[in-house]
Amino acid sequence: MFVRIVKMSFLPEKVDTFLTIFNTKKTLIRNSDGCTLLELYRDKTNSNVFFTYSYWESEQDLENYRNSVLFKDVWAKTKVFFNEKPQAWSVNKEVSI
Repeated sequence: MFVRIVKMSFLPEKVDTFLTIFNTKKTLIRNSDGCTLLELYRDKTNSNVFFTYSYWESEQDLENYRNSVLFKDVWAKTKVFFNEKPQAWSVNKEVSI
């Protein structure tokens, strides 16, 4: 299993629109093959910065999702609201207690 972390910073006036899109699609994303967890975090000091954490059974599962119609639709709708380039990390979970 590995974790995909994505940091996204939005135009302040578009945060509510992003949240509406996310809340509409989150169950579909979470139910993608190989996705075992999906979480959304909001920065405490900069309320237009969000992080998604998604857990995947394999890198191929993530790639399949990233090539899906669902991802392309969600990404197309949200990327126009960014005020900074998003950052993404793929990390292996080493320890969980």
